[in-house]
Amino acid sequence: MSKQIKKVVLAYSGGLDTSVILKWLEETYGCEVVTFTADIGQGEELEPARAKAKLLGIKDENIFIDDLKEEFVRDFVFPMFRANAIYEGEYLLGTSIARPLIAKRQMEIAKMVGADAVCHGATGKGNDQVRFELGYLHFDPKIHVIAPWREWELNSRESLLAFADKHGIPIENKVGASPYSMDANLLHISYEGKVLEDPWAEAEEDMWRWSVSPENAPDKAEYIEIEFERGDAVAINKERMSPATILAKLNEYGNKHGIGRIDIVENRFVGMKSRGCYETPGGTILLRAHRAIESITLDREAAHLKDEIMPKYAKLIYNGFWFSPEREALQALIDNTQKNVSGHVRLKLYKGNVSVAGRKSPKSLFNPEYCTFEKDEVYNQKDAAGFIKLQGLRFIIGGQVQGRE
Repeated sequence: MSKQIKKVVLAYSGGLDTSVILKWLEETYGCEVVTFTADIGQGEELEPARAKAKLLGIKDENIFIDDLKEEFVRDFVFPMFRANAIYEGEYLLGTSIARPLIAKRQMEIAKMVGADAVCHGATGKGNDQVRFELGYLHFDPKIHVIAPWREWELNSRESLLAFADKHGIPIENKVGASPYSMDANLLHISYEGKVLEDPWAEAEEDMWRWSVSPENAPDKAEYIEIEFERGDAVAINKERMSPATILAKLNEYGNKHGIGRIDIVENRFVGMKSRGCYETPGGTILLRAHRAIESITLDREAAHLKDEIMPKYAKLIYNGFWFSPEREALQALIDNTQKNVSGHVRLKLYKGNVSVAGRKSPKSLFNPEYCTFEKDEVYNQKDAAGFIKLQGLRFIIGGQVQGRE
């Protein structure tokens, strides 16, 4: 080891990997371990993580379990959705957007307890190692980062289980095949591994944890109304709610109607292709609604500019650059476009589909006097002739030159 570590803050879930990491840190570095568990709406009881940490010898004052759900949606998910961010045309960035928040709070705790190191359980193959560590470096470039998967010789579930047995670490579900690699928060749940490692194999129906299959969703459509203020959802069916409550409620609607399942092969930042399945029920509904309200409130060129920069913005989040100057600059531009993105969207939910059934806004740029097919007093159709001729002037000149060849 190149440095003597005195105290480390571990991002801790209480599962197999991080429980083994906890003991490995004590054994390898001989340091004091502080555990941090973030509640970002993963839908699991987190007190067992506290109980297991205590069982493994962690003092009460060194166990942190923080409810970050409102901060997660308000300060990370909603700003991302103002951009309509989608990575590679399909992925709504559910895991990507959670990592900078976890890194931020982990570093706050490290400063609070006087830790000289932080530790995560991300593997050396994935994107999360980059996301966590870029976040750490943003807050303290001198922090020591421990990434066990890049250091130890434990390279399989079997070796982790053997280590757990040796050190008396209680592990649930020891028997049977390895489970899917899953990550969940208020925005989504993801699945990797097992049959999904064959991109030709269809995902098993019993893999999906949240949503009913579209085939088994209700036979009757359901309508909901979402209200927006300055680009953010603030109410559902005229009931105002907090950001986290809104997303949780939209998840309920989406799960009921089989909305938000995708099966994709994505390009990881480290260079390999990876197949994953995702359930993003509330986010899928929210994205459709946000684009609908923007369609009547955003200036044409502002909307087109947003669509042009969106892939860059999404790539920055996917690759772990949430705290970068360029993401913050793009965010400022995006937020500026949302000043008038307020109003109501009515949606129809039916068997995996989200359809826009209506949109209205006091800031609407949709003016029936101009676009009506009936007689109007505001638009002179003869003006279009000169407009078209000027637009085509370069073609006219170019054609003349080609005609002389």
